[in-house]
Amino acid sequence: MGRTLWAQTWPMAIGVMSLLGFNLVDSLFVARLGTQPLAAQSFTFPVSFIVIGLQVGIGIAAAALISRALGRGDEPRACRLGGVVIVGGGVLLALVLLLLWLASDVIFPLMGAETSLLGEIKAYWGPWLVTSWVGAMLYLGYSLFRAHGRTKFPGLMMVVTSLINLVVDPILIFGWGPIPKFGLVGAAWATMIAFGIGALFVFMRLFKHAWLKWEGLLDELSRSWREFTGIAGPAMISQLMPPLAALVATSIVATEGNAVVAAWGLANRLESFSILVVLALTMSLPPWLGRCYGAGRWSEIRALMMLSFKVIVAWQLVLGAVLAVMSPWLSHWMASDDAVSEALNILMVFMLPSYALLGICMIVVSASNALGWPRRAMMIAFARLFVCYLPCVALGAWLYGTLGIAIGAALGNVLAGIMAGWVFYRGLEQRVQRAAAAG
Repeated sequence: MGRTLWAQTWPMAIGVMSLLGFNLVDSLFVARLGTQPLAAQSFTFPVSFIVIGLQVGIGIAAAALISRALGRGDEPRACRLGGVVIVGGGVLLALVLLLLWLASDVIFPLMGAETSLLGEIKAYWGPWLVTSWVGAMLYLGYSLFRAHGRTKFPGLMMVVTSLINLVVDPILIFGWGPIPKFGLVGAAWATMIAFGIGALFVFMRLFKHAWLKWEGLLDELSRSWREFTGIAGPAMISQLMPPLAALVATSIVATEGNAVVAAWGLANRLESFSILVVLALTMSLPPWLGRCYGAGRWSEIRALMMLSFKVIVAWQLVLGAVLAVMSPWLSHWMASDDAVSEALNILMVFMLPSYALLGICMIVVSASNALGWPRRAMMIAFARLFVCYLPCVALGAWLYGTLGIAIGAALGNVLAGIMAGWVFYRGLEQRVQRAAAAG
């Protein structure tokens, strides 16, 4: 089992590392433009996470239903579901992006963005929304590969798109030869080019495998929409909670000034990069769990989850401790401004080790969706953010400023992991016992 888990996870880990790496590279290049552009970009992160939350929710439902259909041997339905995901998901996400564009004049002032930042945010936000749609379609294509148990090709394409972005990013941000300097907006255009090339190759391969079928699409939609929304609805709500919480957290952090907001944005990018193994497992585990669910193999599910928990805790504690020790040098390298660097150092020391418990919570939410417990996943996600995380961050900011924010975020992650692990283990043991009694 361990070898299979490794074989399924390592391509996604490399892919996620490269994908998150180019997001971090984006922020590092933008940081060289100054505190204002970095703060402007940081304000857009929580709102852009809304789009990411929707696409991940759709991807979770797609992986769950397609893997279950494959587990039952119904490959034609799996391909029809692929068509439903691409068409329906593309239309839904386009509508959401349009609404976000129309509401931008209201959203960012409510988050606490200073008037001096609004013009720069507005110029960046339009191109980034278009880029987000292209990236969402690419992600849905990756989801279909994962549902079919193929992780190597999506992992490879994540590396390729990251390398393209790494090359194009500095050219469009700072200019090169006849190409003018686009500044912050150049980061959005560079990512769009990378995503567009990746989407072209991914969809060519999907059609080659015949995993997308348009015949009987409406019939399949009428047949599966209840089942799909039963998973996707709670999954989307679960995925939309983090950006909503991020909006609130950013507004709390904004009371400490633009330098702390900029540091918070860099810390969030570093968070995503440091939990890449967790993110890879949230992508590779659900299809495997879905096939076990379809076949009724609950003992295998328990063994798989326990192994995943051990891997996450061991890896994240070691990595978090090492990065926390290196934080004075890393923070200075990531941010040239002394105020930003100092705030980032404080955030890194306390938050990075706490991701061991955050990882447990993330895996539990992902696994619960795959195992037919979407409402439980939604409630765990809600408790993590609005019962554990945000109250701790708000209290910490009120008591100790930037230091309190760092301690509060870390404490919230620890409480969330303990809560999620306990709830999930109880529910899983009950299912294993019922399956053993029935067998």
